[in-house]
Amino acid sequence: MLRELCVPMPHFREEEIAEIILKIGQDEMKYHFRVESFPWDCEDDLSTGYDELSKSLARITRLKSAIENYDPEWELIQIFTPVENSKYIQVLYRKRKT
Repeated sequence: MLRELCVPMPHFREEEIAEIILKIGQDEMKYHFRVESFPWDCEDDLSTGYDELSKSLARITRLKSAIENYDPEWELIQIFTPVENSKYIQVLYRKRKT
């Protein structure tokens, strides 16, 4: 049984919502996706050290906080790997079914 389907999508900007309508037989399902960018490599209260371990812990803590405080109507689907020296990390959300 097919449980996942990978659909290549054109690039869409932050704060835009992509709507996918999937039809299986006569059943139609709608999915809404959103990509968010969160601070990744930046100077803030968490940036206390200059060694790699301190930087990594600050990044993880920053991302964890952003995910925990995100709108509960949206569920986390994927965290994308940021490019080297990126200031932001992108996260994919799907709107929860109500």
